[in-house]
Amino acid sequence: MSRTEEIRHALETAFAPSQLDVVDESERHRGHAGYQEGGESHFRVSIRAPAFAGQSRLARHRAVHAALGPDLVGRIHALALDIDA
Repeated sequence: MSRTEEIRHALETAFAPSQLDVVDESERHRGHAGYQEGGESHFRVSIRAPAFAGQSRLARHRAVHAALGPDLVGRIHALALDIDA
């Protein structure tokens, strides 16, 4: 399973989002720190889920990181998050 698929699966399982986009932006970072040949190092995630209602921005980010888990987060160089209820 690719990292993109791992991210998608973890977030769908944890939050049952109404909208979820996982974009591998690694190629845009070629030559920058953390770039890995073959991609899957830099991601942009946009997620909308009722589970985030009433949470602060920090709490939402922490919830996403917890859902992904330390192993997966440790294999990602950059993770841009757009989170809303």
